[in-house]
Amino acid sequence: MAQPALRTDFAERLARRGDEVEDVRGLLLAHADPAAGPAEMAWLVAQAVAVACLGDDHLWQDLRLAHRGELGALLRHWFPSLVALNTGDMKWKKFFYRQLCQQAEILICKSPSCAVCSDHALCFESAEDAAASPPLLSVDRGRSVHPH
Repeated sequence: MAQPALRTDFAERLARRGDEVEDVRGLLLAHADPAAGPAEMAWLVAQAVAVACLGDDHLWQDLRLAHRGELGALLRHWFPSLVALNTGDMKWKKFFYRQLCQQAEILICKSPSCAVCSDHALCFESAEDAAASPPLLSVDRGRSVHPH
């Protein structure tokens, strides 16, 4: 299997939007599970996820994972309490930024309820998306989760 092309545009984005990376990384680390692994690894995973949030594709694609299920497994392993808050299966980038906006008491959504919002399909995984992605992976707490 060929390796995906190396992204070169993230350094420029990081220079312009480093504060966003800090905010997303902070959100993730606030929910880090100490039993998942060393704090340094949690920081590295949070940093990688936060930088990938600057990408234009789905987060799992920007992280070069095979499917959304791999991202779910990674997040559940390192940040389970944050994953538990995503009860509606909101797309991860949208979910992270919505969490940050709620913390800052900033209303960015068009509607007070996701269920009646005209952008619902943009924020949540559709049945077609779910069918295209394998089921979410379970993670054994005794081992690390790494992309292939």
